[in-house]
Amino acid sequence: MKKPLIFLTGILLLAGLSSLKKGYKTPLYKDEHAPIKQRVEDLLKRMTLDEKMMQLSQYTFGLNDNPNNIEREKSTLDPRVGSLIYFGNDPILRNEIQKRAIEETRLGIPILFGFDIIHGCKTLFPIPLATGCSFDTALARKACEIAARESYLSGINWTFSPMINIARDPRWGRISEGYGEDPYTTSMFAIASVKGYQGNKNIIDSLHIAATLKHYIAYGLSEGGRDYTYTDVSRQALWETYLPAFKAGVDAGAKTVMSSFNDISGTPATINKYLLTDVLKNDWGFKGFVVSDWDAIAQLMAQGVAKDSMACAQKALMAGTDMDMLDGIYEQNLKELLKEHRVTMQRMDDAVRRILTVKFQLGLFDHPYTPVIPASQRYLQPHARTIASKLAAESMVLLKNKKNILPISSSVKSIAVIGPMVKDSFDLMGAWRGRADVKDVESIYTALQEEFNGKISLHYAKGCDFDSKDKSDFDSAIQAAKISDEVILFLGEKNGWSGENASRSNISLPKVQEDLIKAIKEKTGKPVILVLNNGRPLALANIEPDVNAILEAWQPGTLGASAIAGILSGRINPSGKLDVTFPLTTGQIPVFYDMRQSARPQSGIYQDLGTNDPMYWFGYGLTYTTYHFGKVKLSATSIKKKQQLIATVHVTNTGTRDGEETVLWYISHPEATISRPQKELKHFQKLGIKAGQTVTYKFVINPKAVLAYPNDKGESILEAGDYYLMVGNQKLRFELRN
Repeated sequence: MKKPLIFLTGILLLAGLSSLKKGYKTPLYKDEHAPIKQRVEDLLKRMTLDEKMMQLSQYTFGLNDNPNNIEREKSTLDPRVGSLIYFGNDPILRNEIQKRAIEETRLGIPILFGFDIIHGCKTLFPIPLATGCSFDTALARKACEIAARESYLSGINWTFSPMINIARDPRWGRISEGYGEDPYTTSMFAIASVKGYQGNKNIIDSLHIAATLKHYIAYGLSEGGRDYTYTDVSRQALWETYLPAFKAGVDAGAKTVMSSFNDISGTPATINKYLLTDVLKNDWGFKGFVVSDWDAIAQLMAQGVAKDSMACAQKALMAGTDMDMLDGIYEQNLKELLKEHRVTMQRMDDAVRRILTVKFQLGLFDHPYTPVIPASQRYLQPHARTIASKLAAESMVLLKNKKNILPISSSVKSIAVIGPMVKDSFDLMGAWRGRADVKDVESIYTALQEEFNGKISLHYAKGCDFDSKDKSDFDSAIQAAKISDEVILFLGEKNGWSGENASRSNISLPKVQEDLIKAIKEKTGKPVILVLNNGRPLALANIEPDVNAILEAWQPGTLGASAIAGILSGRINPSGKLDVTFPLTTGQIPVFYDMRQSARPQSGIYQDLGTNDPMYWFGYGLTYTTYHFGKVKLSATSIKKKQQLIATVHVTNTGTRDGEETVLWYISHPEATISRPQKELKHFQKLGIKAGQTVTYKFVINPKAVLAYPNDKGESILEAGDYYLMVGNQKLRFELRN
């Protein structure tokens, strides 16, 4: 065997020497050991105008999974395209498409495959609005790591997540996709999500994917909660409320940003040069690329700022939008715009450079293909299921528990389980379901059977549909309640009632569901526990007096049902706190915790409500144990601007159950040049505390990071004066000196 091997080695060596003599040299951009910056510049110099335009374009693949249509799509696809939104989950098909890009194009530039992996791929985690209620960023990061792994092994390299829009209007359907109303909380989950999807800040390995910060910016402020509409936002509000989470995500290393649909005070986000270029790229030093939202560049015509597609392309590119999602505006118009000097080659090269850089950072040039392993090894692995179950449990918020009716007492022998959610697994998933399959989602009924097997009898009745005038099943629900010790009602929203293009003018439960609650209460007198599955805060004033307990379970994903059952039984101690305020009524919107003080604090009350307080404030949440907060201690009562202040508080679990408690630290600055909110969350920490145990929570106050605030230019203001630290029911004054 040795002689043939030596002979073959000699032939290969001669062939290599022959190539060198002919001047053959591997292009620098194909040298995986060369610095990425050099590889990008080498490739950019080799590209034609058409090749550059294609890199700025994104299209879809796999919307119709009919085999004949897939083959037609493959044959008509231009393999030079920069990116595809990949609707499939077959890595073999994905690799076939990628092979065309690598082998059938002049330069072999790989395609970037993206998709909306919002709260999980195959293993579905709670919707982000629920995840924020966990106040557990470490757990959220693990969920994003799992989502990244499952996505990567499905052929996806890029997710359009996290959605970090601050949302204070629950009529807006996309409130379900973000982390609530608070800039600080959202910033912390932005960092956790980016690091979960991407891994370490500068290293994205083969089991991670690129993250997208979206939607940039103020999308959650759409007028009246109507999707895609105008946003009237001041520069002050931009800098103090809507930009901080994006800055946090950029600093965490996010590779891409998605511009939002909305018109921002007269200039749509897609063509907003101030935000896309001046702030994001210049001031913040963002090195990744900006992608438009779906068809958003073409929609500039509908928004009244561009007369035709040529104007759309020119304004979007020159403002700073690098990649065109779906509408083909760049591909169709950039060549002519260059001829007319309405766009510059310098700006086009900058956009291409940014896209190529991300592709190199993802390793697509050196490892363009997805490893093909069985689905059983890709999805729903034991670790993934454990994290999904724990995050679902930590995300649920106990809103009411009159006379400690929960957890269900051992004296209860039968329960009526009633409502449209009891046997409905599909609507537990929520909007943006990734690659999840309803067959993998356990129903609440099945979970209850397993939880109470041999201990409690279950009497089931649907009672009503989600929204209907049909009350024909009320009688069976009432009968089930009459023969039971207690009643659990599982009500809420279908998953399509929240998410994109899912605005609602009324956020109360549908009337038929409210009527079912009242009918059971009036005709049976039995204790009623309400479990809610929904994708937004609900107005509960009409029905709160008629129920003994309320558990906000949200849309909890694949393992949510067992978490619900565990909380009801007491196997799990609820620990969630609201990341968004629940109004009393729809007409009270907007209401959020960090509002500024009124000129007449005791006036301006809603006369028909008798209060301006909501049903449940941000940060509210009950548990099955009790906690005692010791006296908060400050390391000093007066500090200079370059000093630190350390605050500590001892918290004791005085109950009989182990629990997890989140301590929320707020700051108030009552006299400032620019008025400040009544209080602002600046730190939170969640710790496990065993029954009888005392733990210490600590907050290090760095004045520049914690006490400073921005003006309408984004300039930081740090003022001397009195400040207040608020935690639990304590409020402590301290002084900041020059």
